[in-house]
Amino acid sequence: MFLFIALLAPLAYTIGPVLAQSPHGVTCNATTPCPSNYPCCSEYGFCGDGYFCLGGCDPISSHSFDSCKPSPICESFNYTLSDTSRILTNSTHFNGNASKYDWVVEQGSIFNVTSDGEAAIALTLTEKGGGTLLSSTRYVHYGRITARLKTGRWAGVVTAFITMSSVKDEIDWEFPGNATTEGQTNFFWQGIIPEKTNGVTETGLTDTFSNWHDFTVDWKPDTLTFLVNGNVTRTIKASDLVDNATGVLHYPNTPSRIQLSLWPAGIASEPQGTVQWAGGMINWNDPDYLSAGHFYGLFHSVSVQCNDSAHNSSVTSYIYGPNSTLDTPSIAFSNASTLINGVGNSKLSNVKDVQATLFAAFFTLALIYFI
Repeated sequence: MFLFIALLAPLAYTIGPVLAQSPHGVTCNATTPCPSNYPCCSEYGFCGDGYFCLGGCDPISSHSFDSCKPSPICESFNYTLSDTSRILTNSTHFNGNASKYDWVVEQGSIFNVTSDGEAAIALTLTEKGGGTLLSSTRYVHYGRITARLKTGRWAGVVTAFITMSSVKDEIDWEFPGNATTEGQTNFFWQGIIPEKTNGVTETGLTDTFSNWHDFTVDWKPDTLTFLVNGNVTRTIKASDLVDNATGVLHYPNTPSRIQLSLWPAGIASEPQGTVQWAGGMINWNDPDYLSAGHFYGLFHSVSVQCNDSAHNSSVTSYIYGPNSTLDTPSIAFSNASTLINGVGNSKLSNVKDVQATLFAAFFTLALIYFI
């Protein structure tokens, strides 16, 4: 059985100091959008400008639908992650130029490694520094995405490969704790937790810590398919996800970034159910941790095959517009620039501190676990 935990008290505790650092402390949501002087609602629910108007900027909770910068268009490509020249290690220095960087490190650290003859990057997790999150600079609006990876093997440590849109449409492959023969698939529409879970556990995998696996999300307008090493494990039909009462389709349908992460679920600040789901508390005296000084998950590559409707070469981005009849934002192609004017001009102070602190809150907002 899956359960959802809305951790309001821990979340308030986590982000309270951040509000104190901010000169205005303006938060945002769908019913309380950002003011005109701080127009962009970040993925973590804070208003600002500059960097806050880029990846993850929520158009529904921003001052207007065009407050967020347009989202860089999908490009079919095989991203070899060991080429770290294409990874910006401080995402707050990103100015929206997806032609210069393929990935940004939003929290944590990475390093190059070779495992079983394959060059890769390691995402790290430490007791003091927390986990690591990478986000793609380009968005995917339907497509086939494959991540080649090796998971962690430690209780409380979660490896994840997901897509996340600016309005919280989400598609997940997650690997909790020391369960190295299984993975979990899930999806969400606009961050809403359904009464009946969409999550499924895929079993019978060969050891995901010791062996490379290709995990795939094949996302189309009418179907969502999960695959392991090219073999289909699960298919969802969009037609089965229409809300009978409203006629609204509760299916991921907005441009999304690809996110790779390693995060701590087995820690004292998490509720018991979350710790259980992740395999227990993290053992900071584990021989692997003491030897390396960190836990890790390995990512070799991410391949993207875009499945957009046809567009011409002048198209550079996706843009949002209101569409109340479908109860979801409309998406259009655009040749508008994805760049912000300069870097570091956010009206929120200590942007990197805000981001690092809210990384934990990002996962705390919607933890799904098994009991």
